[in-house]
Amino acid sequence: MDKTPKKSLDKRIVKIAAKLKEMRKEKGYRNYDVFAWDNDISRTNYQRMESGCNFTIETLLKIRDVHKISL
Repeated sequence: MDKTPKKSLDKRIVKIAAKLKEMRKEKGYRNYDVFAWDNDISRTNYQRMESGCNFTIETLLKIRDVHKISL
């Protein structure tokens, strides 16, 4: 069993992840996979974003476009 302490997430990342989930739900999507599919985003990448894992700038820009927000 791995006893390496897990690195805690930056609070800003947690906040971004929560906001992405909130915006998805506001658009009427109950789960991330349908949202990702409908918006041509990798389901794995989008799930990682909502979980606060690292993601690419390219994926972030797609999310920005879907939600029509500026950075």
